[in-house]
Amino acid sequence: MSTLKLTNLSKRFGGVVASDDVNLSVPAGEIIGLIGPNGAGKTTIVNMITGMLPVSGGQIHVGDADITHAPAHEISRAGLARTFQNIRLLGEATVLENVMIGFHRHETSSTLAALLSLPAASSETASLRERTLALLAEFDLQDFADYPASGLSYGHQRKVEMARAMAAEPDFVLLDEPIAGMNDVESDALAEIFQRLAANGKGVLLIEHNVRFVAKMCSYIYVLDGGRLISEGTPDDVLKDPAVISAYLGDQHHA
Repeated sequence: MSTLKLTNLSKRFGGVVASDDVNLSVPAGEIIGLIGPNGAGKTTIVNMITGMLPVSGGQIHVGDADITHAPAHEISRAGLARTFQNIRLLGEATVLENVMIGFHRHETSSTLAALLSLPAASSETASLRERTLALLAEFDLQDFADYPASGLSYGHQRKVEMARAMAAEPDFVLLDEPIAGMNDVESDALAEIFQRLAANGKGVLLIEHNVRFVAKMCSYIYVLDGGRLISEGTPDDVLKDPAVISAYLGDQHHA
């Protein structure tokens, strides 16, 4: 089974250390949590893993492949996909069109063939449409296929973004605060999707501010504060750690 592994991963912005010697593993088929108070450096880690920020030090591996300094498109091909803290959908495009975009790395026809509507390109487009509809059904979004994405509820937009990420058929998916702003019904619906991903052999890195949700979902949790790992272990062990309690003092898991 493959593993997404960070070894001594560091990020510096001039003299500011945003991430310092972070070691973290996400095995296939498991949901792993990454938590920490605001400004802890969680999104910085995700941005380095996905090639949106250059790495200052350390290494990132997917299985035996070193993707530390790989461009974003090569990282995608290596089997990684992500969602964003702020939803990034094409608002005027339909749900179907938004999710079809996620299949782009599987396309074999050239842009010219598509523009000329050549038979091979037309056949591939039809096939991708069918695959997209099947994926929408998995996320219970089939009734919204022709709706503009901007017209959906927040929770449904999150599901569309998740479906688009899964269209790339990744081995690992990085979820950056996926339930932020959601009610319990919406977050429970996403929780079922996350569990299904892991059951299907995907490795899931869940980056969240909602500690209770992470504790419910994850088999193992890493805790960041000030760009450094201050604790790791099972949910029970981490939530009892004095360093974690101190970092979150007055935060929502005391509510």
